[in-house]
Amino acid sequence: MSEQKKSSKEKIIETASRLFQTQGYHATGLNQITKESGSPKGSLYYYFPEGKEQLASVAVERTAELVSNRIKEGLKKSKDPAEAIQNFINDLADAFENRESQQGLPVAAVALETAHSSEVIRLSCQKAYETWHQVFAEKLLDSGFEKEKALELGLVINAMIEGAFINVFTKKDSEPLRQIARYIPLLLAK
Repeated sequence: MSEQKKSSKEKIIETASRLFQTQGYHATGLNQITKESGSPKGSLYYYFPEGKEQLASVAVERTAELVSNRIKEGLKKSKDPAEAIQNFINDLADAFENRESQQGLPVAAVALETAHSSEVIRLSCQKAYETWHQVFAEKLLDSGFEKEKALELGLVINAMIEGAFINVFTKKDSEPLRQIARYIPLLLAK
């Protein structure tokens, strides 16, 4: 969707998602969101009458959907689950190298900041993680893994990626992602 055709609501959600991801929940103010989105402040309260908490919950849900779609597309590149997951992780490493991106942990900052203070946001973050675990699990189920094992591995794979990204950011080097990619075949060996 072109920037001109996006609604104020879409602009607010996209801006909030980006700012929550890069700055965290508490460091992001509503004034900054409205200013950077180019939307009038009244629009924010019109679309999100419950305020910042509601906006954060919606932003997390939208981000979860976008990331889920990216994972699904990435995993379609190979029928073999180990190869597909390795390629997906290596693609993440390539993206980090090519953009010097701060993207990668789409809801971690919000989850860590709000898990004890906002049940609404915590539940949205929980659902996001469960959705991503499920995408990996579905790839494994399609390849003949038993349901319980596939679900467990879905969580493990996503947790490995998230942990690797923390190391990627602190080292400013994509090698931690490449290291976990190399271990995927061992993890998935039946």
